[in-house]
Amino acid sequence: MSINFEKAVGSAERALIYRSQRAEVLSNNIVNADTPNFKARDMDFPTLLAEQSKRVADTQFSLQTTNRNHIRGNGSEGDSDGSALLYRTPNQPSLDQNTVDQQIEIAKYTENEIHFEAAFTRLNGSFKGLIKAIRGE
Repeated sequence: MSINFEKAVGSAERALIYRSQRAEVLSNNIVNADTPNFKARDMDFPTLLAEQSKRVADTQFSLQTTNRNHIRGNGSEGDSDGSALLYRTPNQPSLDQNTVDQQIEIAKYTENEIHFEAAFTRLNGSFKGLIKAIRGE
């Protein structure tokens, strides 16, 4: 009897990958808070995760690429090419056309960090459960 890791760990692995990508986007927004004409971006995380979960469920395997020049298969981790990034609508217009509100970005980053920790805890618990099953406990 083989172990299906997709069923065992669920979407926690993909959640960690996309939460780390979102952290990069949000930190980039924070860094560029004073850059003229910089447009804040964010990922629509629930839609992205649901879309990727459906794609992985429809395929028998998924590939992980380490370089953008590698050949990609369906459902590869390298498929996130920035198409999931959306521009954020500013609450207040600024004179330099920058759309970053640093307080909102920090709040979103903190929220993302909490969700990352929750997904990591869930993934860790799944692996502990698999280890117990393998040991027969």
